[in-house]
Amino acid sequence: MSVPMYKKQNSMGTPVHKTNPFDSDSDSEVPSKPSRAQSVPVQRTDKSVQELEDYAITKARETTHKANDCVRAAEAIREDATQTLQTLHRQGEQIMRSHQLAADIERDLTVSEKLLGSLGGLFSKAWRPKRNQQIKGPVSENNWSVRTANHTEQSWRLGIAPTRQESPSPVQTTPATAMEKIQAEKAKQDDVLSDLSNTLGQLKEMAVDMGTEIDR
Repeated sequence: MSVPMYKKQNSMGTPVHKTNPFDSDSDSEVPSKPSRAQSVPVQRTDKSVQELEDYAITKARETTHKANDCVRAAEAIREDATQTLQTLHRQGEQIMRSHQLAADIERDLTVSEKLLGSLGGLFSKAWRPKRNQQIKGPVSENNWSVRTANHTEQSWRLGIAPTRQESPSPVQTTPATAMEKIQAEKAKQDDVLSDLSNTLGQLKEMAVDMGTEIDR
């Protein structure tokens, strides 16, 4: 007795394909699992946004830190320049006093020479003093008295005197979002740059005062 063909194929281990047109396609297919390809891009996008926000916050804080370093360097330069300006001021006053004293001695010598000249009969020769270049007193500037009177005010302005206490800033809420953190760092940078601008302006004025001290 002959064995049917489909039984031979089944006994040989080969798959038997259904030919019933009424069977559903899902019966012959493996149930599909939810694809990870749909969720991976969303996760990567969220991670990329978070990384960008963290990077922006880190860079903003680094910029604030570097701006603070610039302010500290400018303040150190201002402190050194303040000491130099004070030294020039003291030396200038000492030179002016020495010059004034030399001029007073010159006037006293002139009076003494006139007295010795009037006593010519007591000497074998008439008194003829050897004249050198006349010593004149220091040239006083019109604004020197004003500058001396305003020395305290200049000390406050140039940072020689103790700094004034600033009013405390209002209490601010802690930023929550990344944009708020960046805006907070930006506000800090604006304040730091304003302080840096003021310090550089003071250094410029101090350089002008140094030139005035040296010229006089």
